[in-house]
Amino acid sequence: MQLAGFAAAEVEFDRAGELVGDRGAAVRALAADPAVTDLVFLCHGWNNDHLVARLLYSALAGSMRAVPDGVPGRRIAFACVLWPSRKPAGLEPDAGLAERLDQLRDLVPGQRLTIDAAADLVPALTVRATARTAFAAALLSVAARGADDSEDASTQLFTLPGGTVMDRLGTTGFTDAAAHLLDFLAYYEMKARAGDIGVRGLAPLLATCAGPKLHLVGHSFGGRLVTAAANARPAGSVATLTLLQAAFSHHGFAADSPGAFRRVLEERVVTGPILITHTANDLAVGVAYAIASRIAGQSGIGDAAGPYGGIGHNGAQRTPEAVTAELLPVSGTYRFRPGVPHNLLADRFVRGHTDVCGPQIAHALWSAIAAS
Repeated sequence: MQLAGFAAAEVEFDRAGELVGDRGAAVRALAADPAVTDLVFLCHGWNNDHLVARLLYSALAGSMRAVPDGVPGRRIAFACVLWPSRKPAGLEPDAGLAERLDQLRDLVPGQRLTIDAAADLVPALTVRATARTAFAAALLSVAARGADDSEDASTQLFTLPGGTVMDRLGTTGFTDAAAHLLDFLAYYEMKARAGDIGVRGLAPLLATCAGPKLHLVGHSFGGRLVTAAANARPAGSVATLTLLQAAFSHHGFAADSPGAFRRVLEERVVTGPILITHTANDLAVGVAYAIASRIAGQSGIGDAAGPYGGIGHNGAQRTPEAVTAELLPVSGTYRFRPGVPHNLLADRFVRGHTDVCGPQIAHALWSAIAAS
């Protein structure tokens, strides 16, 4: 298999992080090829269609082929990760409660009866407080626990009474409160899944890929997946980490608290630069964190100064090592530092959440590889 003339292989994981078929063998074969000096793992985000993921990978590889950077003496290959991601409910402007409930059924298929019971309560949400409390309690009961933390108010979500949650989310009406709750639960389930696959699936695969330098590139929730994988690996085992409009907390690397992925920095898991593209143009990443502010009873829109915000929107916050920089044009020169995050303000070149395949992104990737 090839992408834009680069050697490539696919690897697929199921919801539990288990390899599908024997596709891990193709990636291990690339790693064993003495001609491959750098193996770049690409991980998609908010879609569950393999075709869309492959188009993303092809476009990014095409940009890397077109940008005349390269690194003398280095030959890259791509490992293309496929995993069962699902676009979070509610990002579509016209999505109603029925569609949101259907998407949650798809995310947690073993909980259909409970979700159906919650759906039966929808007509009474605007008139009965007991219905609102029961609706929230039913939906919260289907969520996979273990990914809750203080970085996105999910700890509060699971400890507050259901009625309180609905009251805080219902500033413009209880139908909207139900929609916000479903949006957040869809985000939470994908957050949990991405982390699980990173730890249980990708990290063990990386351990079998001795030989070339390993570079992890993740878009959206794929950014969380590859960061979780890096967090589960020993010091010095990853060459670079690139987060393209990643969907996790802007406090993920924070020194205080500490952030969920602070170990990546403290134990120097990544020997080369860590790149984080972020832009206010990415509205999708901010959705869950604005809802988190409401759950916590705070006002906020997910900006950099707030307690809840996305790293793809704001970059790494409360992270003293982080370097403030910009995503440069292809003619620009980076001065990357090893082992630390570089917050690359991408307003000039990234127009939205999925705009991550341009030549400027390719130039940054080549520059990171060269610096590793």
